[in-house]
Amino acid sequence: QVQLVESGGGLVQPGGSLRLSCVSSRRIVSIYAMAWYRQAPGKERELVASITNRGSTSYGDSVKGRFTISGDNAQNTVYLQMNSLKPEDTAVYYCNADLWGIPGARNYWGQGTQVTVSS
Repeated sequence: QVQLVESGGGLVQPGGSLRLSCVSSRRIVSIYAMAWYRQAPGKERELVASITNRGSTSYGDSVKGRFTISGDNAQNTVYLQMNSLKPEDTAVYYCNADLWGIPGARNYWGQGTQVTVSS
């Protein structure tokens, strides 16, 4: 099992930046992939960005070029740097851990952190 704790959310103006953090209770080098998802009111949860334990990254189309996912193995922490934020980025952001990369296997989730982009 793994516990995930997110932080770093808040209120920011359009065009601003935030950095989200996700601290894992398990060494992230032993986790197949970690990801950030988000869910806006009335919408389905969507993948924002992911990173494997080999460092491969992928991004949702709506955040490419603006968001960057990274990991700090020493701190067992995954970050999501969000730049050029837009009102449509407003959502609860969740950290996710896929331990094995096996379809259908259990994934683990954090409690979420609210990001609000508004003037």
